[in-house]
Amino acid sequence: MEDKQLGIMRVHVKRGINLAIRDSTTSDPYVVVTLGTQKVKTRVINSNCNPVWDEQLALTIKDVTDPIRMTVYDKDRFSGDDKMGDAEIDMRPFLEAHQMELDFQKIPNGCAIKRIRPGRTNCLAEESSITWSNGKIIQDMILRLRNVECGELEIMLELADGPGGKGLGREGSKKTSWMQTKQMD
Repeated sequence: MEDKQLGIMRVHVKRGINLAIRDSTTSDPYVVVTLGTQKVKTRVINSNCNPVWDEQLALTIKDVTDPIRMTVYDKDRFSGDDKMGDAEIDMRPFLEAHQMELDFQKIPNGCAIKRIRPGRTNCLAEESSITWSNGKIIQDMILRLRNVECGELEIMLELADGPGGKGLGREGSKKTSWMQTKQMD
């Protein structure tokens, strides 16, 4: 795929839930979010296995098939940072919701557009809804971390308005070339 910017994905990293202990009695967690070759991270929250970051991170979408990867680390001062689990998000269902042929002006605030169930192919800890909220489409989700004994992340996705965001918006509700013309679940 060409190196064209399709849009900007805003990832709101809200909090960690019951994260693994990597120091003697606690951890100093932070989250690294990657999309393709881009990498952004939250600040470190010291001595807390239930941190609240409440941070918005922005990533440029260049290929809709690239998953959003989230990795939680424990910050160490004198050795390498310890991995505390990871999760992946397939952003295609969220982006497909932007392409649905709905009259969004008539949809009530808080209305669910699509629901995604947890399964073997995703890291959802519980059902996630893509909703119409305050004039925007958002997706709140709780992700179960993999490759670790415990821990979850609560996040929210939002497609940000911005320059160069061609091909993902709802302009005229026309389907773009990236989207398959299959029936929505």
